[in-house]
Amino acid sequence: MFVLVTGCFNVLHPGHIRLFKFARTLGQKLVVAVESDRLAGAAGHISQHLRLEGVRSCVLVDDAFIFEEPISELIYKLRPCFVVKGREYEKKFNPEAEVLESYGGRLVFSSGEIQFSSADLIRFEVSEKASLPIKLPLSYMARHGIDVEKLLSIVNSFKKLNVLTVGDLIVDDYITCEPLGMSQEDPTLVVTPIDRERFLGGAGIVAAHAQGLGAKCSLISVVGQDSAKEFCTKTLEQEGVNYDLLVDTTRTTTVKERFRSQGKTLLRVSHLQQSSISIELQEKLIKKAMTLLVGCDLLLFSDFNYGVLPQALVDKLIEVARENKIIIAADSQTSSQVGDVSRFRGVDLLMPTEREARVSLQSREEGLVVLAEQLRQKADGRNILLKLGADGVLIHAPDYKSDGWLTDQVDALNKFPKDVAGAGDSMLVGSALALAAGSSIWEAACVGSIVAAVQVGRIGNLPVNASLLNQIIDQ
Repeated sequence: MFVLVTGCFNVLHPGHIRLFKFARTLGQKLVVAVESDRLAGAAGHISQHLRLEGVRSCVLVDDAFIFEEPISELIYKLRPCFVVKGREYEKKFNPEAEVLESYGGRLVFSSGEIQFSSADLIRFEVSEKASLPIKLPLSYMARHGIDVEKLLSIVNSFKKLNVLTVGDLIVDDYITCEPLGMSQEDPTLVVTPIDRERFLGGAGIVAAHAQGLGAKCSLISVVGQDSAKEFCTKTLEQEGVNYDLLVDTTRTTTVKERFRSQGKTLLRVSHLQQSSISIELQEKLIKKAMTLLVGCDLLLFSDFNYGVLPQALVDKLIEVARENKIIIAADSQTSSQVGDVSRFRGVDLLMPTEREARVSLQSREEGLVVLAEQLRQKADGRNILLKLGADGVLIHAPDYKSDGWLTDQVDALNKFPKDVAGAGDSMLVGSALALAAGSSIWEAACVGSIVAAVQVGRIGNLPVNASLLNQIIDQ
């Protein structure tokens, strides 16, 4: 016994979710028929395939498809037990009623209390993207002689770069939930999932950012033989990233679930393994990397300490990259007390958070400038970008005039972030690409900060593209 809902579905909004939830109470299966572009006409603001994909992403829907025939013919062919329509159709002519009555089906009207217009939501999203709350760091730019034309020139030069990304590949699942209240048995928050959306994360999104910003990027990583791996390969192909994913049948592809409600993350659940990959896989990875490093301009390490980057492998790749004068940048996430960003020795750019730097140095009390200098010395690094969250980023870089070190700061450029999960990945890519293009660390930090500001203005880890970046810079 199944229930049928039909419609255009430009954007899945709360009104649709309420309708779907009600429809599911009437039968064992919810089927949604999406109007084709021809049937939708001017009401179809986006293509039928994107509208169908949006409906299929909803966990309440068991099956969805595009239909072309008149609605009465569709219903007679499928013969659902119930057809559910919004309350606003109750006093209108409904061609479904007659055919349902002919075989004993029922037409039910039940909209949610809140109504939204898909067209209005689309217009809001478009206008919001066009006016992201990002302001350029003008005082910082003035201190370092940076102007808009220089920034645009740097971004335009990304298309000349060849990039290799190596590291932990992650899949990020965002599960949108509706809060139901507090459990009466114990003090536990009770929610029900209403939507799930999947994003590329870790080294995958780092590579996708680089490709989106104009560079030609390759990715090497290790995955399990599972559905998450299939998602990664499909998404990397869509983003135009050249990839080589080594399959390890003893491990799973890392998946991180974020349960969110009303714009806030309630809980994170990580499905992962932290043991190092085998010697055999390390040798295969190094062999593939050696081939791709020929003619490469930038080597990016995206390290989450999940075992894809054992120390011997890191040391070998850094050695080869330095011999070939390739710019090297690394980001190493610290989980609990596990992780040491200083193990990436001799690289051109290290990008830890303050906490990651303190864990690496076992330091709790030093000021930020001292902390950055101690990390630079321990890692024998060249430039440190110390990520400070809502306070922006601290730049610690060599002063070639005095053989000393200079420090400055770029404040966070987006004061109204929606999702900070991908800030570090995007800043790493933007800053590293700028360095590889020949810019100074001050220019690189500025570009990276702008890229991060764009990234945190969206939900989910999505690649930032050069066109949008240029739009923000030249606003």
